[in-house]
Formats: sequence, structure tokens, C-alpha cells
Amino acid sequence: MQELTTLKELLAHPRHIVITTHHKPDGDAMGSSLGLYNFLIQKGHHVKVITPTDYPIFLHWLPNNPEVIIFTEKGEESKKLVQEADLIFCLDFNTLSRINELGEIVREAKAKKVMIDHHLEPEDFDDFRHWTINACATAQLVYDFIANVLQEPQLINKDVATCLYTGIMTDSGSFRFPTTTPEVHHIVADLISRGAENWKIHQLVYDNFSENRLRFLGHCLLNKLEVHAEFNTAIIVVSQRELQEYGISTGDTEGLVNYALTINGIRLAALIIERTDKVKLSLRSTGDFPANEICKKYFNGGGHRNAAGGQSDRKLLEVVSDFKAILPEYKSLLLV
Repeated sequence: MQELTTLKELLAHPRHIVITTHHKPDGDAMGSSLGLYNFLIQKGHHVKVITPTDYPIFLHWLPNNPEVIIFTEKGEESKKLVQEADLIFCLDFNTLSRINELGEIVREAKAKKVMIDHHLEPEDFDDFRHWTINACATAQLVYDFIANVLQEPQLINKDVATCLYTGIMTDSGSFRFPTTTPEVHHIVADLISRGAENWKIHQLVYDNFSENRLRFLGHCLLNKLEVHAEFNTAIIVVSQRELQEYGISTGDTEGLVNYALTINGIRLAALIIERTDKVKLSLRSTGDFPANEICKKYFNGGGHRNAAGGQSDRKLLEVVSDFKAILPEYKSLLLV
């Protein structure tokens, strides 16, 4: 692993740079990626953001979003850009499997790789690393990278500030998760002073859904929510048929699992969705309950203690049964 001071020297002159993030990018993934993009173009670098897949339409308003290239739509162009890059920034993921087919292309590229991330157990594929699990969002680390590592806070303009605020806001649960430290509030205050319109960003992210999405939400809460009071657990199970019936698109299920966690006394919430290729799980928990342990141990996933995800190749009802069978093992923790 090389010192970040060496990276500062590399960035002193224009480079060909690719920024990429995890598949199905969320607010932190896109906020940190476009925040870094808007910073680097001010320094004269040739920069492209490449996402492995599409991402929610409620993030398409972010500054310079039209410059983003989606790998599944422009595979050859993406591959060429990665192969010709001098530097590749890998944001909000710590293992190359998180960027699907793009992962091996990045691994084989001659470019220096830079990881900026806050997830547990990073894979050793990078040359430079700005990483800690104590950050509430990768966007927080991008802010620190610009302001403190590179010592160029003057280049955090309105576009950069808007993107980074979006990433921090979304990954901190609108500043309510335990990782929202005094330092985080100082950072977002600085971003607001640099042009981030906090009220407008919140509206664009959280009040920008389709009618179908709202009706789908009502359907899930009325018909799909299961409460297992004996384990302080709530589960929402959604089939592929229901996704099609309501015309659900990328991002429409984001945040759905959090509704289950708002029930008084619930310590663990699970959203189990039947996708076209696999069954996906999103877990949320309160306190010190290890949602990430369940995902890592049983569902080929991982994440943070209170927010984790996994997947399975088994049928939907089998996965639901598997999940429920695990709960007795964690009963003592769930009933604390």
C-alpha cells in the first residue's frame, strides 16, 4: 500500500481518471462519485464516472449526472476507458465482486487503484486506500480526502458540496444513525456554506417518487408486513410478480425496509425481494444487533452492523424459511 502523499503528487498533473462505484448505486455511491468528479475536473483531469448498472432516477439531478456511463449499456466504451486510465477511484465498495463484470476489468487494468470506502474487511486490490469503518458515508471520506489529504478545500464548489451532502444525508439516514458524529455535522455545515441547498436536496431525494411507488409502498405495509413479536423482528417479502404488477424500477424499493424498523420494539427488520436472477435481502437493526453477521454467515453478503445485505440462489419461500429459522439463534440478542 502506497502513501497518500504519493497520490497527491500524481494528481498534481492532468491524468486520465475513471471513477466507479458498486452495482445499483445509492445516494452515497453517486454522491461521492460525482462529488469527486466535480472536484477533479476543476484540476484539469480527464474524468469519467462508470457505474456497473443503472441507478435510481431520483439521483439523476445530481450535478454532471449526464456524464455518467453505465457499463451494462456501454460495455466496450467502459472497458476501453478503464484500460487507458492512469488512475481508477473505487468508491463505496471494498471488493471487486461488488462491481460485477467490471471487477475483473478493473483488476487487470494497469492503472493505480484508489479505494475510498467505509465498509468492513476490504479486499487487497488497491494501491492507495482512504478507508475507515467509522465514517458515516463514503462522501464524508471524499470530503476529507479533498479538504485534508489533498488540502484543497477551496475547490469544494457548489456542485461538489451538493453531491457530497447528498451522499452523507442518505447514508446517515438523514443524520439519525449513530455514526453521525459532531464532525459530520461540522462537515455538512461547511457544505451548506459552500452552496449545498439542504432543503432542496432532501426534497429531490425523498419527495421525488412515482405514483406507482407510493401505491406499492401501501401494498407492502398493508399486505406484506409480517411482525414476529417473539423475536422483535419484522419482515416484508416481495415477489417478482408484485414488482412487475406495480411497475417497480431501480430505486423504488430503497428505504422500504426502514418502515418495518419503525415499529415499537422491533430490533431487526428484513426486506426479502425476488429479483430476476437471485433473491435479495436487506437487513436493518437497532443498537448492537449484528445484521451484517447474519448476511455474511448465511446469505453471501455483509455490510454494517445496523445495515447489511445479502442474496441467495434458492427460491423465495425457501429463503424466507431460511431466514426465519435463523431467528431462534439470535433470540437473546433480539429480546434485549
